[in-house]
Amino acid sequence: MKVALVNPHWTYEGSIYFGCRDPHLPLELGYSRALLDRDGHEVLMLDGQLQGLDNAELARRVAEFAPAMTVVTTAPTYLFWRCAQPELRVPAEFLDHLAGRGGREVAVGPHGSATPAPTLRKLGVDLVIRGECEEVVARLASSSDWSEIPGTARLEEGRVVLSGAQAISRFTDHAALSWPADWIGRHTHHHHRFDSDSPRRGAGAEVEASRGCPYECSFCAKMDFRDGYRRRDLEPLLQEIDALIAQGVGYLYFIDEIFLPQTALLEALVARDVVFGIQTRIDLWKPAMLDLLGRAGCVSIEAGLESLTVEGREQLAKRCRMDTPELAERLIEARRHVPFVQANLIGVVEDDPALVEHWRGHLLGHGVWANEPVPLYPYPSSPSYRQLWGAPDDQAWERAHRHYLQAFRQFSDIQDQQPLPLPELERTCGC
Repeated sequence: MKVALVNPHWTYEGSIYFGCRDPHLPLELGYSRALLDRDGHEVLMLDGQLQGLDNAELARRVAEFAPAMTVVTTAPTYLFWRCAQPELRVPAEFLDHLAGRGGREVAVGPHGSATPAPTLRKLGVDLVIRGECEEVVARLASSSDWSEIPGTARLEEGRVVLSGAQAISRFTDHAALSWPADWIGRHTHHHHRFDSDSPRRGAGAEVEASRGCPYECSFCAKMDFRDGYRRRDLEPLLQEIDALIAQGVGYLYFIDEIFLPQTALLEALVARDVVFGIQTRIDLWKPAMLDLLGRAGCVSIEAGLESLTVEGREQLAKRCRMDTPELAERLIEARRHVPFVQANLIGVVEDDPALVEHWRGHLLGHGVWANEPVPLYPYPSSPSYRQLWGAPDDQAWERAHRHYLQAFRQFSDIQDQQPLPLPELERTCGC
């Protein structure tokens, strides 16, 4: 089968999107392509941002390829599935330009995973994949009957039909990914890298050493996908990293929901000419492992602290075994080995503002960046949404978006404009 895999050209005007707006490797499409290649399918993979192509040109290239199936993502990359933009206007714009010329149409991403019916209706696709998508994409390409393939949803006479639960890939044995040289050449962005002392050498790239998280923090949008923790086999992971280094990559960002201490991986990275960034929980790292992390080349840590008070962390279901002074000391210890360490904070009503500012000042004084607390968005795939409204329905994104705009007058400092209501964001694309 001829299959087109498309990451559209993303724009975020008026969005509440919390993720980075630079181009990143579309890992979900990379895994899908690897499995499709293995099975002998003919694949066209496109990325609007990395290739500098708008959605009209992406659609033209797909139509010229004449695939039997076109897969489009509803979020920029696996890295940002758990903080995706709520609106679907970008994939809808691509599909409008495609105008049915791409064969059967499939959407993958967090929107269809949590809310399949509105995603199907807004995009007008034949199928959405619920959960981790790569193995399901491969099954779709090898089957003429899609009705019984687990992890999918479709509309029949206006009603959504679910097949099985959300898909969960084995992941552990995923082969080493390879990327076009021109994609790597254009990937100049070093994600979440703010160290000023280290030279910015080489291209950037994203890789995945583990998937899922054993914790269930209330704010984390991953309940319908990427829950169970799995660690990728070391050999293909190192093959992938070595191939990236050979292509001129000097900085890696591990997109793992939670980069846990891995002695074998860190020891292997010590000998490789590359630096990297991670996101993790600082309470899981002992001083000796932080030393190894630094020697392995880590230059950036985003530590999910979320709250600087015990009460706030309990409200967020962090299950943290350390108190605030212990957490602060562990962050400061990490900063002794890693040039940039961030304590990521979320706005929690239980937190006393004066106490938060005290601990922020303490951390900043020791070289640890602690951002001003960011308002919490109740994503439909987060426990916080379920606590407020129960299971997500067809209005889940609209309800969460409306609640967020009504609850907060000040928004994230990464947003340069007032976010727009969701119906207004999607009106231009006919969603």
